[in-house]
Amino acid sequence: MRQVAERAGVSAKTVSRVVNNDRYVSEDVRRRVEQAIEDLRYTPNLLARTFRFGRDPAIGVAVPDISDPFFAAVTHTVEQVARGRGVATFVTSLGTDGSLERAAVEALLGRQIAGLISTPVSADQSYLEPWKSRTSLVFIDRPPRKLTADTVVEDDVGGARTATAHLIGHGHRRIAYIGDEVQIATTRRRLEGYRAALADAGLDTDESLIRFAGAGGNAAGDEAAGLLDADDPPTAIFSSNPNCSIAIVPALQRLDRTDVALVSFGDFPLASSLRPALTVVDQDPEALGRFAATRLFDRIDQPDRRLRRLTVLPVRLVERESCGNT
Repeated sequence: MRQVAERAGVSAKTVSRVVNNDRYVSEDVRRRVEQAIEDLRYTPNLLARTFRFGRDPAIGVAVPDISDPFFAAVTHTVEQVARGRGVATFVTSLGTDGSLERAAVEALLGRQIAGLISTPVSADQSYLEPWKSRTSLVFIDRPPRKLTADTVVEDDVGGARTATAHLIGHGHRRIAYIGDEVQIATTRRRLEGYRAALADAGLDTDESLIRFAGAGGNAAGDEAAGLLDADDPPTAIFSSNPNCSIAIVPALQRLDRTDVALVSFGDFPLASSLRPALTVVDQDPEALGRFAATRLFDRIDQPDRRLRRLTVLPVRLVERESCGNT
C-alpha cells in the first residue's frame, strides 16, 4: 500500500479510502490511485483487514429461498453493490420453518461479517439483540418481531388494493384471494389491501373466497380448482405471490378456464409470455436489493447516523392480458 501511495503521490490512508470505495475521494485522486494499483498489481490483504477490524470484509444475506426469482434478484443486486465496495457476500436460504432460522442466521453471524440483510421467517428475532452492537442489520420484505432495526418493505397493502380494484374495474365482483401462509407478514398485508379494495367498491368480503395454500408445491393450484368447482365460483383470482401464481396458472390451463381473470402480486420469468400474458404487481426486487445494500453500508460506515427505520418502496401494476371483461 505504501508503494501504491508513493506512485500515486498520496498518503497510504488515501489509498485505503479508494480501496474501500470511500465517497469522499476526488475523481482525480481515485484515478491516480487506481492506475497505481493496476501498474503495481496491488491486491488488498483481506486477511490483514480482518485482523485489523475484527470482522470479515463481507456481509451476509439470509432469505427464505435463494431459488425464488424474487429473492434471487434481490440477492444478485446486493452482491453487485457489495462487489463495488470490494466486499464479499455470504448467502443462505432459511426455508419456511421458523424454528430453523436462528441457527442459520447465527451461522452467518459467526463468520464475523460486517452486516446482515435478512428476511425473517420466524415469529421472534429478539435473539439478534446481542449482535446489534457489532453487526449492522437490515431486514427486507418483512419487518422483524421483538427487535428494532432497519426494515425495507414493498407497499403490499397499496399494491393489493390496486390489483383488486383493477379486477373490480373490469367488472368482476366475485374475486378470490389465494395466499400461502397467513402467518407471513406480506400475506397478511396483501389480504388487508384486498379487503380494502372490496370495501371501497361497496362489496362485502366473502370469506369462502379466501384460501391459504401453505408453502411450496401445487396447493395453490388445488385451491383454485376447488374454488372454481363451487356452486358460486369466482370470476377472478388475486394471487398474493409468484409462487402461488406459478401453481395457479397450470391449474387454470388444465381446466381450460381462460375466462377466469388472474392478477399476481409479483412478477416472475415468462409471466409476460403466457397466453394470456399475466397482469402483475411489479415489486422491483432490484430496487429493493439496492436500497437494502446501500442502507446496510450506510449503517456500517456511520453507525450513529440518524436514519428512518422503516422504508416502504412503491409498487406498480403492470397491465397485460389476464384480466379481461366479464
